[in-house]
Amino acid sequence: MRMMGGLLLALASSQVLAQACVVHSQAERLDVKVCQQNRNIPAKLFADGFCQPNLAGQKVDVQYVDQCPGGAFGICSNAQVANMPYRQDIHYYGVATDAAYLKPFCQGQNQGTWLAP
Repeated sequence: MRMMGGLLLALASSQVLAQACVVHSQAERLDVKVCQQNRNIPAKLFADGFCQPNLAGQKVDVQYVDQCPGGAFGICSNAQVANMPYRQDIHYYGVATDAAYLKPFCQGQNQGTWLAP
């Protein structure tokens, strides 16, 4: 029985960590796709706040997934949310040359680690 309790605890904790959203925004000359993987943000705040960007003049499509899909050209790992104690991994898809400005932003503003898969 003790083993079952540990298994349930492991399943419960993995469900909390398995929370991500793919945000695809489009405008006239803009097509951006990122995936935010939650690390320690309260689940409701992550779903209702972080995954619902308010981007004026842009068409935004949000898809909730267990974890970010492969194919990213860069990942800002353990990125800190501005002025908050929360962390997330941000996966970037699309134009790989965007890494030129995303990497310094990740390392500076987000205090994260840039990974190029």
